[in-house]
Amino acid sequence: MSIYLTPTANRLHIAFFGRRNAGKSSLINAVTGQDLALVSNIKGTTTDPVYKAMELLPLGPVVLIDTPGFDDEGELGELRVNKAKQVLNKTDLAVLVVDGSLPATTLLSAEEELLKTFMIKNIPYIVAINKFDSESSSCASVYLYEKLGFEFLPVSAKTGFNINLLKEKIASLAADMEPEQQLISDLIKPSDFIVLVVPIDKAAPKGRLILPQQQVIRSILDAGANAITVRETELQQTLSELGKKPSLVITDSQVFAQVSAIVPPEIKLTSFSILFARYKGFLKTSVAGASALDNLQDGDKILICEGCTHHRQCDDIGTVKIPQMIKKHSLKEPDFIFSSGGDFPQELSAFKLIIHCGSCMLNEREIQYRRKLAEENNIPFTNYGITIAHIQGILKRSIEVFNIE
Repeated sequence: MSIYLTPTANRLHIAFFGRRNAGKSSLINAVTGQDLALVSNIKGTTTDPVYKAMELLPLGPVVLIDTPGFDDEGELGELRVNKAKQVLNKTDLAVLVVDGSLPATTLLSAEEELLKTFMIKNIPYIVAINKFDSESSSCASVYLYEKLGFEFLPVSAKTGFNINLLKEKIASLAADMEPEQQLISDLIKPSDFIVLVVPIDKAAPKGRLILPQQQVIRSILDAGANAITVRETELQQTLSELGKKPSLVITDSQVFAQVSAIVPPEIKLTSFSILFARYKGFLKTSVAGASALDNLQDGDKILICEGCTHHRQCDDIGTVKIPQMIKKHSLKEPDFIFSSGGDFPQELSAFKLIIHCGSCMLNEREIQYRRKLAEENNIPFTNYGITIAHIQGILKRSIEVFNIE
């Protein structure tokens, strides 16, 4: 992927749901004007969710998701349906694709289940009656409207009927979904100096910065402020030669203690991970959840989650360094369980604590789903940066810049 593309986590996630052979893939191709999805008359052609990041006018950067049919059958079909259900946890906007060629009496169970799920999960949605080029399509439309009471839009992926109107409706719903929380621009002023501490060690990607660092630099520049990026080994000299006190220092959490000892107390300090916890809407939850680190017992299960599936180094922050810090802090031997990417457990009752990464690769809806699932199970939920700051005794200082209660 080009480094100039909008990160996937910052794109609107638009998912197409429906029965097998309802025309979900064909409709995606019609909406985009491209052959993005494999199309076939054979039921169950889409066996796994298919993600495509693209520019969709007039929306801009989006992720379109083609899902398996919700009415799939058999043991393998059940696995496919479960994959489709997992997509709901990251869906910002749903398009329910109804097969308008089917007899009206057959259109109830799968569609009704999906519509109820959209409402329960508070997912904005559009009902699109596809195949509106067939004689029986009007029957399906009337049935859905009268029996279920949901508005719909008749479309045809085959002829292009109402495809532009569907795009306009998607754009209209999306216009009300702009994120309220800014990454950093509300914390700084034009011409401010912001110092970013970026360790370059064997765990750092060769020849580039990681995504959170890139995004923070861009946000600082957008605010008209100055981003000054240094390694921890040059931080002391940089601060002494800067000529102006920085408004904020943002560090990689792995060198939190070292940076905190260098940065004077009057200069605000936080980490990239903590900044992203606020950006994704779970900072207060993370701060509260960190207290569970002080009450761990031998054998307590701790779930440590990565939002991406990067290649892990021998001293990986999530699987090595944080567990070592926790053992040293608690003087106990907890049992650590690890997950990455979309592999988040549905059953959480066995865990005493969940520690999540900064979630730069997950959209806000997915990380909020994970947070709420932990809350429903009364399990403390925190993140990498908060965990490290708490263990090192600098949590209070690291969140002062946010003025949270």
